Amino acid sequence: MNLPRPLFFDGAFGTYYHKTGGKNAFCEYANINERETVFRIHREYIEAGARAIKTNTFGANSLLSSDRQVVEEIIQTGYSIACQAAAGTGALVFADIGCLSSEEEDASREYRELTQLFLDQGAKCFLFETMPELSTLIPALRHIRETCPDACCIVSFAVLQDGYTKKGYFYKDLISSAMEDPDIDAVGINCLCGPSHAYSLIKALNIGGKTFSAMPNAGYPSTINGRTVYQEDAEYFSEKIGDIHALGVEILGGCCGTTPAHIRAAVCSIGRQTSAVAYAQPADTQASSAPAYVNAVQKKLASGKKLIAVELDPPPDTRCDYLVPAANQARLTGADVITIADSPLARARADSILTAAKLQREAGIDVLPHLSCRDKNYIGIKAALLGAYMENIHNIFAITGDPVVVTERGASRGVFSFNAYNLLSFIRSLNTELFSQAPFFAGAALNVNAANFDAELKRAEKKLDSGAQFLMTQALFMPQAAENLIRAKKELDCPLLAGIMPVAGYKNALFLNNEVAGIEIPQSVIDSFRDQPAQQVQELSVAFSIGMIESVYDHCDGFYLMTPLKKINLVCSLIEAIRSRETCL
Repeated sequence: MNLPRPLFFDGAFGTYYHKTGGKNAFCEYANINERETVFRIHREYIEAGARAIKTNTFGANSLLSSDRQVVEEIIQTGYSIACQAAAGTGALVFADIGCLSSEEEDASREYRELTQLFLDQGAKCFLFETMPELSTLIPALRHIRETCPDACCIVSFAVLQDGYTKKGYFYKDLISSAMEDPDIDAVGINCLCGPSHAYSLIKALNIGGKTFSAMPNAGYPSTINGRTVYQEDAEYFSEKIGDIHALGVEILGGCCGTTPAHIRAAVCSIGRQTSAVAYAQPADTQASSAPAYVNAVQKKLASGKKLIAVELDPPPDTRCDYLVPAANQARLTGADVITIADSPLARARADSILTAAKLQREAGIDVLPHLSCRDKNYIGIKAALLGAYMENIHNIFAITGDPVVVTERGASRGVFSFNAYNLLSFIRSLNTELFSQAPFFAGAALNVNAANFDAELKRAEKKLDSGAQFLMTQALFMPQAAENLIRAKKELDCPLLAGIMPVAGYKNALFLNNEVAGIEIPQSVIDSFRDQPAQQVQELSVAFSIGMIESVYDHCDGFYLMTPLKKINLVCSLIEAIRSRETCL
């Protein structure tokens, strides 16, 4: 389908609906019980100069209502009202589909179902807007093209001022992928950014190849008496839209806070520009080549010698006297890097990155802090990475994080805006831009104790595809775990560190076996600790751990040694055994 150029869309239906007294908390329900209001708003935008309107269905999905019939009714009536409003005006009607936050497979399936509902109504124009990623849309886009070959599909990404979506994808990467997709007719950005930031982001792009779309917010909101309010300066908005159009952007419109007044002013502004306007050339964004940065951890893994990472838990209080001496002792015994857990088992402890920075400065050893998605949204995660980089920390262990205990959810909830895959992809993207001079060396977890290890291997492969450069396993206690590690090393193309946790004693063994998910210690080993003196317990624990080390020594690239209950002497005994074995080879 050939679109007119420039093509002006309408503004933000939802914010304008509430600004003018809409009665529904979610504007999509107005399709059912305020049809006249929906019709009026569409007509106001058309009369302001819009030649494409979006159906009032942005949030019409399972997140709005779990009742499928309600969602269907909202979509059917919403499309019908928009068509009635556009009749005789020449305006195009775009089926508006907003982002879903469900799991990847579920989201892909629902996007396809939503597109079919619109196709059943006769829709040929589709706008997927405020998208944080592209991959989940692919099946729906392909389905549209197969069902209606002359359909028009626009995909628009919501990016923050720094160019990243809330799921951590960089806009240049997303737009480049969308430009190459034959099922996408136009690509662009909308929402989150005001017009000035949108202009800066677009200026840094090469937007040739496909028609580009820009629908920025009116600006940035303020909260007045509990209400979210956007600025009313339509003239400023129109000037910035004119600047964006001068970059070669041919699809224009507005998102949150934009009203018919904003669209009218923007249409007039573009109309005043000469038809022979010379589009600005995109800035040359090709960075000068620089030698690749390789840190000490990467060098050690590349050398073929066993890397030894020692995990120390940050304190649950302000007492940290144990940490620096323990890190020094591990370093002097032969450890290469200290790894710091991020509030393990969802129990609050000192920040992993701050603790790691302290140890790196005071103990003089490289550090590998864990970074959990459980407690941080996009802003918190990026802030943590920036802080780590400033402290010359260039290793990260990316994990989704243990869930908050059910009984605590009333007072404390996990965030989980990201999962491990998103975080790894985000770090990889930041490495190509912000951290290109000294990129992070990112690792991820491999659960060798998983009941379904075939599925775990697939998850590991996905982590590697997302940007993981090495894997560290959970603690090995059972022969099956060792067999799984050996299999993983054969099937996964990456360095692999075997997790080893010496047991501190009988009570510690019982706790690990009964209260830590994914750990299963042989009952015979647990029983061997019962009623034994401390020295005997230490000897038994070290002997068992060395046995596990021997079982996988030739099949891993190093070891991830977890310190139990501050018993650094146990871990140092294992370091000595590993280094002694090296010297004998």
